[in-house]
Amino acid sequence: MKVSIVTITYNAARTLQRTLDSVACQTYADIEHLIIDGASKDDTVAIAERYQQHSTHTVVIQSEPDRGLYDAMNKGLQKATGDYLVFLNAGDTLYASDTIETVVQKALSSSRIEEKKPAVIYGDTAITDSEGHFLHLRTHRPPEHLTWKSFEKGMLVCHQAFYVRTDIARDFPYDLQYRHSADVDWCIRIMREADRQHLLLVNTHAILANFEEGGDTTQHHHDSLKERFKIMMHHYGLFQTVVMHAWFILRLLFRAGTHT
Repeated sequence: MKVSIVTITYNAARTLQRTLDSVACQTYADIEHLIIDGASKDDTVAIAERYQQHSTHTVVIQSEPDRGLYDAMNKGLQKATGDYLVFLNAGDTLYASDTIETVVQKALSSSRIEEKKPAVIYGDTAITDSEGHFLHLRTHRPPEHLTWKSFEKGMLVCHQAFYVRTDIARDFPYDLQYRHSADVDWCIRIMREADRQHLLLVNTHAILANFEEGGDTTQHHHDSLKERFKIMMHHYGLFQTVVMHAWFILRLLFRAGTHT
């Protein structure tokens, strides 16, 4: 079973090496690493090319202008040839050297039981600082049993810990109308398709990724929240979305009150 790891970069020389090192040290051999670069003006491509020369995995580098993060991710979707794929962007890392092995073993064991490959393999995420040091586990924790309705309560599984069957993922490109939260919409659409095909979403019960605090969604928090409201309204309806957002606000107020 081959796993495709897609890394999107643009002027990412400061953080890219950490990401590449986490892939290079994986104990699992059959990995395809796609580095989709947006025509960086710093040393990003040179770092990727040095990595390519010494990697024991298949490494493909593509550098050209794009229309933003999700356009680049769509390019990665189309180039991926693995059985499963995951997006691990510059600054993000695989949690441990056996992370891909853990994902593959879970996929294979579930396939033997159900006689179908699961649509999604998922797990937990650790939050790190800008130097890659562990800060805490992500506030949203993955549920024991994930469904497309789970994201009514927020994005409970981080994009970097969400491994999707490539044949399914390729049929669902990212919606470029969303500039900051297309990953939320994409994950929901993937899970709805899994439900339609009666395919499993399998919990590894493991931490799969390190996510650097302060990414695009954090930097554009207000715009991201507006997009997420629109996405939730599309998938879950206006009434349910308003009810859930009221619950989010009450929860935040309660937490603020307990810390005063």
